[in-house]
Amino acid sequence: MYGVSTYALHSLPLPAALEQIAELTDYVEVMDDGCHYIESAEPLLSYDLKYSIHAPSRSVNIASTLEPIREASVRVIDDCFAVAAEVDADVVVHPGYFAWEADRERAQRQFVRSLAALSAAAEERSVRYAVENMAWEFFFLQTPDELPLPDGAGFALDVGHAHIKGCLPAFLRVPIDHIHIHDNDGTADTHSAIGAGTIDFAAVMEAVGQNGLVPVIEVEGIDAVKSSISAIRPYL
Repeated sequence: MYGVSTYALHSLPLPAALEQIAELTDYVEVMDDGCHYIESAEPLLSYDLKYSIHAPSRSVNIASTLEPIREASVRVIDDCFAVAAEVDADVVVHPGYFAWEADRERAQRQFVRSLAALSAAAEERSVRYAVENMAWEFFFLQTPDELPLPDGAGFALDVGHAHIKGCLPAFLRVPIDHIHIHDNDGTADTHSAIGAGTIDFAAVMEAVGQNGLVPVIEVEGIDAVKSSISAIRPYL
């Protein structure tokens, strides 16, 4: 089994994206941002699909040193948890970032505070969540030495981000709770079709099996989704 992220069709309205993806799989990860932002579970309940949800990330920062922004970011993600609880979906969360190197330690403390709050909210709503590794400057969780996360937060491996940072093999050796798969050449986060870059997907899919995961294809465009499905099918 495999999932497909609505990232592939993020310029389309969510119902149109869900209809196209439903022709390829019955597991969809909704990128809860932009025109796919979901304020209620209703759009998802209209389809007979299994879901996970990528929580809003473009306008939130759970590591913000500005406390009102950190608190608001946690509330936004908790709203996502509420929708996830209605559709029995796991949730993926970005770890947040700091704007200045001098802010790193304070932002780290804010990140930990947010994880404590999110873990409590997830437990209250009976939702599982995992934090995704990043490849961009000033973000937390870029290398495996930042694991394990506190307060029972899960780990979502983005193989493309790990490949850019040169630490994918090390990430494949840690416990993984969720996984995004896409390809790149190690220099840019292109979300290319699997097989179009330089990632060793034999090793990735071995870790998928060892961790009992359902991989989520997170590529740019529906044609890349289809070619990625063909590329991973021999491993499933």
